[in-house]
Amino acid sequence: MPETVPFDQRKGWIWLDGQLVPWEDAKVHVLTHGLHYASSVFEGERAYSGRIYKLEEHTERLFESARILDMKIPFNEQEIGDACNQVVQAQGFEDAYVRPVVFRGSEQMSVAAPRAATRIAIAVWQWPSYFDPAQKMKGIRLTVADWKRPSPETAPYKSKAAGLYMICTLSKHKAEAEGYHDALMYDHRGFVAEATGANVFFVEEGKLVTPTPDCFLDGITRRSVMALARARQIPVIERHIAPEELGRFSECFLTGTAAEVTPVSEVREHRFTPGRITETLMHDYMEDVRKEVSSVNLRASA
Repeated sequence: MPETVPFDQRKGWIWLDGQLVPWEDAKVHVLTHGLHYASSVFEGERAYSGRIYKLEEHTERLFESARILDMKIPFNEQEIGDACNQVVQAQGFEDAYVRPVVFRGSEQMSVAAPRAATRIAIAVWQWPSYFDPAQKMKGIRLTVADWKRPSPETAPYKSKAAGLYMICTLSKHKAEAEGYHDALMYDHRGFVAEATGANVFFVEEGKLVTPTPDCFLDGITRRSVMALARARQIPVIERHIAPEELGRFSECFLTGTAAEVTPVSEVREHRFTPGRITETLMHDYMEDVRKEVSSVNLRASA
């Protein structure tokens, strides 16, 4: 499906509140609480060869995000996992992006909406690499965002909540307008945090260094890559990273469901060269994806 086709004009099926409905019929009212007050959480998942990578982990986090925002999903985790697979099969895509979203409905319109129903939809669409594949191996260019990740006392950072992405959209828009691919975000204390939709890693003298996720989301892909690094005997250090340290690192890359493992060539005046560790973890991540898909297929056929 061409990227230029608006999402409301695409074809296929969306799982909405317990059943598959035609894509064009998956609608909500304009006075839906999630639209006005950001009472919405979601997941970003990828299907490879028709199987969703880390589906159980994503579904578990979806439920935890909903719990943090005081929303009770009217299905259990197994039912939502099955629904995700059902939509992938209904769309007929081998490689695709999967988006479950949970939101408060239109039964009540005020800041407090205890009578609003918790609704859930799952959509699947074809989405190639988050960044241009031809550019990806060379490394993408980042600027630094004006906005900062908020203090954990001011935002539910452990949830994948829609409202937390508002400053990410603003930051990425500005970055692209200035000719960059994305923006690196600092946290409320001024430490390096993440990119607008992905976690960040650096390499220093053979060690992997990544920010401590104490005010931003601890990504599932982030955790997968850390496990892969440790399996390679690559030391992994989680700590606060000050901006003035960026010049000390030799390699840099982003991780995320959409980004997968994407090398970074620069963050403003700082330059990085995608090297052995970045290339190794890019390879190992795709091998891990294929291995999990093969394992799921074997269990399904047994």
